[in-house]
Amino acid sequence: MASAGVRVVEVDRSDRQDRRRAGKSDPLDAVSAARAAQSGRARGAPKGRDGAVEAIRALMVARRSARAERTQTINQARALILTGPEDLRARFSQHTAAALVAGIALLRPRPGDAAGYATRFALRELGRRAEFLDGQLERLDDLIVPLVTARAPGLLALYGVGPETAALLLVAAGDHPERLRSEAAWAHLCAVAPIPASSGKRTRHRLNRGGDRQANHALWRIVITRMSSRPPTRAYVERRSKEGLSKKEIIRCLKRYVAREVYPQLRGSAG
Repeated sequence: MASAGVRVVEVDRSDRQDRRRAGKSDPLDAVSAARAAQSGRARGAPKGRDGAVEAIRALMVARRSARAERTQTINQARALILTGPEDLRARFSQHTAAALVAGIALLRPRPGDAAGYATRFALRELGRRAEFLDGQLERLDDLIVPLVTARAPGLLALYGVGPETAALLLVAAGDHPERLRSEAAWAHLCAVAPIPASSGKRTRHRLNRGGDRQANHALWRIVITRMSSRPPTRAYVERRSKEGLSKKEIIRCLKRYVAREVYPQLRGSAG
């Protein structure tokens, strides 16, 4: 519809009170959405799935599942080694993930003891599967990295932001980041905006638990990187620790700061 010149707005889910009073069905939800758009209550522009960010999102879907399967494969191999013959435990128990994959993929099981043969055969197949997934991840990265670099070079220039975290943030913002009205709206989207939470005696704040979990995870990764190797961040952590803040609270504050730093880079990537 947008391509035909029709203005499109994004409508949240139906009002809960309306659902309780009138029930829930597709026709009722359609009427509620139409009323929200007509009254102006729904004003947000949709993300848009027609550009480079949509291409990044599609590739990241495949990358995420390949990475999860690789981790699962390596964990299965380690479990087999732990319960397998003594010579396998002595040979592979201390290997790094990369060395383990390379080693078990070269196993040459020989018929003999049924359990030993089956274990070695299974390990070899797991190793070859992990190697296949490694190749798949490399091919996906070969496509993702140039897209991210072309779309948001300023984002990649920020300390602690790599291609993967930049891709997660770009996907959260969408192909049209100008739809994000303010830096505060972006913080809410990333679930790092504190919201009031009354305890009955005094007003406190808790972290917003809504929003995009992948974007929140990307901010967490940036914060952890900076806490381990960036002097200004390390000094901030030390100062706030002396003030009595816990590590969890400090990370919450830092994620909010990173969201503020990232926002103009995302808005600039729209051009």
